[in-house]
Amino acid sequence: MTDLLIRDVDVVDGTGAPRYRADISVDNGRITEILSPRTVSGADKTIDPGPGCVLAPGFIDMHAHSDLRLLTDPGHFPKISQGVTTEVIGQDGISYAPIDDAALDVIRRQIAGWNGNPTDLDFSWRSVAEYLDRLDLGITPNAAYLVPQGTLRLLAVGADQRPATPAEIRHMQELLAQGLSEGAVGMSSGLTYTPGMYADTGELAALCEVVAEFGGFYAPHTRSYGAGALEAYAEMIELARITGCALHLTHATMNFGVNRGRAPEFLDMINAGLADGCDITLDTYPYLPGATTLSALLPSWAMSGGPDAALERLQDPAARARITQDVNVNGSDGCHGVTVEWETIQISGVANPDLDRYVGMTIDKIAAHRRLAPVDVFFDLLERDTFATTILQHVGHEENVRAIMVHPKHMGGSDAILVGERPHPRAWGTFPRYLGHYVREVGLLGLEDCINHLTGRAAQRLRLADRGFVRTGYAADLVLFDPTAITDTATFDNPKQQALGISHVIVNGQCAIEDGRPTGQLAGRALRMDRSRKQTV
Repeated sequence: MTDLLIRDVDVVDGTGAPRYRADISVDNGRITEILSPRTVSGADKTIDPGPGCVLAPGFIDMHAHSDLRLLTDPGHFPKISQGVTTEVIGQDGISYAPIDDAALDVIRRQIAGWNGNPTDLDFSWRSVAEYLDRLDLGITPNAAYLVPQGTLRLLAVGADQRPATPAEIRHMQELLAQGLSEGAVGMSSGLTYTPGMYADTGELAALCEVVAEFGGFYAPHTRSYGAGALEAYAEMIELARITGCALHLTHATMNFGVNRGRAPEFLDMINAGLADGCDITLDTYPYLPGATTLSALLPSWAMSGGPDAALERLQDPAARARITQDVNVNGSDGCHGVTVEWETIQISGVANPDLDRYVGMTIDKIAAHRRLAPVDVFFDLLERDTFATTILQHVGHEENVRAIMVHPKHMGGSDAILVGERPHPRAWGTFPRYLGHYVREVGLLGLEDCINHLTGRAAQRLRLADRGFVRTGYAADLVLFDPTAITDTATFDNPKQQALGISHVIVNGQCAIEDGRPTGQLAGRALRMDRSRKQTV
């Protein structure tokens, strides 16, 4: 007897190879046999999906913002329902481990728009190891963690805009080494977010050397995705060259009007780095708009000192005038070096219920309704929502999205923010959109190739010892879907909608989704880098 039998199914194994039909046997959370169809019998549970259904490795989300949601809502339905069995969290240089009391207070408020700021959650962990242990108490998908560089800087330097001293850099290196030794798979940065953006290239290089020593990878949100995007990417590729650190360019977009049609220039840079021996990969989401917090649009100098100092500046007429000049005329570094186009900034979520009526509206529409200048609406929302407002930023270009998506080092990352009344639909639809829209409808990618993007490639980047492929002995992280029906139904107007066409999602051998419905099984766990083997287990 075996625990689970998936009978007579088309297997797309994650390698990019052509599909084949087989019976798949699962026991004790692992794939035990891959045999000719209808040759396995005797199982506690049998799934017989019928003709045409595909079994693939569970999807790996290379860029997730579920750091707190995994704890407050461990069923994690938006992600598990779209076939995600592993997420990479700790993104964009700001997260909750390692931490101390003072830094935790700053971070909880600064990124409330990403993760919420739950008052009933026990934040008693302080180290990466303790945070990963907390995840192991019960989550639905697996999770891997990146040490956030901005949090390291907050702990060692503080929130001020100044260079780090040699002693402070050594302290950050020590904190990073500890987090990596405790199982983190690499380091992230958010170089348009404070305080991480205050680091110069030399400081980043010192940290990347530690990441390379541990066999991890560096996942930067670069200094710009608008004006200066190519220069920002060049800085990261040069870091990979000089430190030998593996580089994963997260949400690797070319946005804003200045970059329309320029994706080939970016990809030429990637290819040149690869030719020089750099280890470079990238991920994207299959949509045009981005999503972040409203406060991210502020210039970096305005956020120096942390949220309290920034709120005080908003009360100062001279500081407000300087901010206005930056966002309207000069171009804010928080807005990727371009001026803010208020008609592209749509409110997706607020913490203050008095502001609920603005969700779904753009800043320019709110300004017209209130007969105010858009920048004054900006200031008002920042103050009344104490930086917790989330936004969509409608600045993408389809030709860039498609060009980057077909690159051989590309992987899938949702960049999903799960809080707010109208979050970006990528929170519910990223992976079905790849397979439904870009594979079946557009034909940009073949099915086997796309599954390789979303599973095997990501597993290799994470150095997963036994996940990402349908292979005997591998962990049974699997998704069963109908390739003729899989569709993202989440829209910008109605984003919290379950995708169609995914019948079963299996994590560590347990059905998390069965016949399209959640089972309540919490079979996921934290995946930790084993430094001695330089593998993630």
